[in-house]
Amino acid sequence: MNVISTNTPTAELQALDAAHHLHPFTHAAALNKKGARIITRAEGCWLTDSEGNRILDGMAGLWCVNVGYGRRELADAAHRQMMELPFYNTFFQTSHVPAIALSTKLAELAPGTLNHVFFAGSGSEANDTNLRMVRAYWMQKGQPERQWIISRWNGYHGSTVGAGSLGGMKPMHTQGVPTIPGIAHIDQPNWWSEGGDLSPEEFGLERARQLEAKILELGPENVAAFIAEPVQGAGGVIVAPDSYWPEIQRIVKKYGILLIADEVICGFGRTGNWFGSQTLGIQPDIMTIAKGLSSGYQPIGGSIVSDEVAEVIGSMEFNHGYTYSGHPVACAVALENLRILEEDGIVDRVREDTAPYLKTKFEALAEHPLVGEAKIVGMMGSIALTPDKASRAAFASEAGTVGLICRERCFANNLIMRHVYDRMILSPALVISKSEIDTLIDRAWQCLDETHAKLKAEGMMKSA
Repeated sequence: MNVISTNTPTAELQALDAAHHLHPFTHAAALNKKGARIITRAEGCWLTDSEGNRILDGMAGLWCVNVGYGRRELADAAHRQMMELPFYNTFFQTSHVPAIALSTKLAELAPGTLNHVFFAGSGSEANDTNLRMVRAYWMQKGQPERQWIISRWNGYHGSTVGAGSLGGMKPMHTQGVPTIPGIAHIDQPNWWSEGGDLSPEEFGLERARQLEAKILELGPENVAAFIAEPVQGAGGVIVAPDSYWPEIQRIVKKYGILLIADEVICGFGRTGNWFGSQTLGIQPDIMTIAKGLSSGYQPIGGSIVSDEVAEVIGSMEFNHGYTYSGHPVACAVALENLRILEEDGIVDRVREDTAPYLKTKFEALAEHPLVGEAKIVGMMGSIALTPDKASRAAFASEAGTVGLICRERCFANNLIMRHVYDRMILSPALVISKSEIDTLIDRAWQCLDETHAKLKAEGMMKSA
């Protein structure tokens, strides 16, 4: 048997990857021709690839490695739990200490009456749970006609059939699986791209009031819930105008529908509080969690549910669950991750120190001739690239062309920043230092300069 290890030559690893490994959200033929970048180790905010390049990870993996890479405490927690109880399910009237301890801790951290947790293996699974839970909730309350769940275009809630339907990523809907019945979408609160001549405040109200219009169109008696991310993550770190969320809150209360805050990205310190709902003044009935719950060290997600919803669901047999719901090793690692975030004061430090420092540096990127907007909340930000700041114009090239050029310059300069169409986004580990923030911003400027130079040289600084 051939042993594949970090000592295997890069070209051989790339060939084996191309031959056998199908990547998520990837054009396989294009990647296989180019060859994947092979990551071999990580520490803090830094990655090392198979060629020895040291890369500053501005995305915390996939929005998730909140406490940074290489935390021995999390490996030790996994080892201890594997030796004591590596697996047992939570079906059939059984439980175990890690699931009990983690759900208790989450109830302590979550705002309001969110005191109950249904565990899953990911954010996608948790949103599938929410889809079934809110419909079961209304059925048990004698209102089975409340089937509709309203979401937002360009929102992201996962990539399973259910969660992908809840989300508003149209390319996902077109690949053989249209949205499942009973899901409707309204427009996103993206003032930069879609605000036109409205002020941000006017636009925020207009987009929020689309929810009320959709409820009235469907019939209030038929609507179960509204689901949204406090800050849209995969859609490009879209920060709603200040007028948006108070109006959403008014509308869901007026019509008595449930509010689901998808906290998969925003949760566990990302916005400078434990949850994005606290940062933005949202009062959800259900919160979706994953990613930062374990800092990505173990796959785990869940739904934190209010007392009222839990009481209704608990009055029936809820025919739903996953083999790995409340997996003991994942729960033990998540619990230790929460201890680190709390006892090391990481969330407080983000809110009071490093996030304000990053905000000042990051917003200054708007002075670059290629940048029209640099928006940031806590440790998640986005840069809107434009050929014309004054008119907030899109590029004449196909959407995403310029963003991809900028992303490639980031890779070349050993900085991980992601592009969503022609927006550049970042979400570093919460433990990033001020000196590392300086390095991140310096490299971002360099990448923007190189992108701008290429666009000018190729005649691509043209408005649509």
